[in-house]
Amino acid sequence: KAKVTLDNLSLTSQEGAPLHLKNKKKVEVVAAKGTENTLTITACNDTANHKAATIWAKDKLLLSGKGTLNIIATGDGCRGIKSKKDITIEDITLNVTTSGNNLGEKPFGPPGGMPPFNPDDIPEEMKKQFEEMRKQFDDMKPQGGFPGPPGGRPDFGRMRPEMGDSLEFDFPEMPEGGGFGGKHKYVASTKGIASKGKITINSGNVSVRTSTAGAEGIEGKEGVVFNGGNVDVLATDDAVNAGDCIEFNGANVIARSTGNDAVDSNPKSGFFSPFGNNEQSEEPAIIIRGGTVYAWSQVGSPEEGLDCDFAALVIEGGKVFSVGGGMGEMPSVPTNENAKQPTALLIGLGIEKDEPVNIYDADNKLLDTVTIPFSLRRSASLVSNPAFKLGKTYTVKTKGYEKTFTFKENFTTVR
Repeated sequence: KAKVTLDNLSLTSQEGAPLHLKNKKKVEVVAAKGTENTLTITACNDTANHKAATIWAKDKLLLSGKGTLNIIATGDGCRGIKSKKDITIEDITLNVTTSGNNLGEKPFGPPGGMPPFNPDDIPEEMKKQFEEMRKQFDDMKPQGGFPGPPGGRPDFGRMRPEMGDSLEFDFPEMPEGGGFGGKHKYVASTKGIASKGKITINSGNVSVRTSTAGAEGIEGKEGVVFNGGNVDVLATDDAVNAGDCIEFNGANVIARSTGNDAVDSNPKSGFFSPFGNNEQSEEPAIIIRGGTVYAWSQVGSPEEGLDCDFAALVIEGGKVFSVGGGMGEMPSVPTNENAKQPTALLIGLGIEKDEPVNIYDADNKLLDTVTIPFSLRRSASLVSNPAFKLGKTYTVKTKGYEKTFTFKENFTTVR
């Protein structure tokens, strides 16, 4: 293990990482008590020979100390902090800002776009298989992930048998050049904190800001864990993204996205397929055990506050308030079994910028107030609170909206 101590350091690089930790060992970067340190990267043009991040680590990285560390990435393709292994953050005041453009984008899908699609070209045997899947989908009961909509299946990739032996497919419109609408693969997107391993925040004060397309705030390929501290993320893409479980154990987290999901877990077995095999993963994708989790997506459907597709969402404690949409106002939700702390889904909640949303118990006692810095005409919001009890009645009230509901089950939908 090696240690790098920063003592009122100000360092700017015009090409590549100002702090390049290339030794294959764990490195601790310490902001000395009472100091303010700033690392800046202004260009990442030669990404083959220079590391495109303000801090780049080859192995595990620990950021600690009682001081402040400002991470600024202004160059195109420049990330804030990047590690090939785990990143751990504790005690430190860490401010990460990226503002450069990504280095281009590739369509998400087959090269040259999706091939022309004519339902008349489908073999009869395949039509029968699709029809059988449609019937099975209609009969499905919600098992977590997306709640079942009134009137049947969700309105995406749907198959309709009204035309006799033919089938009509209502897939989203494909953009020119290929790929599904709204899905892009960015080249060297300017992410805030990115790890090919796991990111763990134990304590401290962490602020992350990104401002260009495809730039996630915090991304851990093997998961993200919030154990403590205060975390405030504002990103154009997902505020918090992981390829494995995202755990909230005690931190106070505000995760806000201006163009995508606020918190997005993408487990290997959790992705929705319109062609069947949509069984919920038994392994949780998002677990909330404590702390405060405010997850806000300001673009509405289909983006969500808490998104885990068809994998499990578990709520055991903590204050939770999400803002977003979901596919047809159907965000990821816990099952009754996984809502170990009573949780409500408020469909159609109107959000007005800077207008407080208040939660009261049956005695008109105020349990929580949330003020959201943007407007959203209709939100499908998950709300949970340690004060919620099964069989008790609560009211959610804001300007132009008031709903009173009783928890007859641990997970309750309020329309």
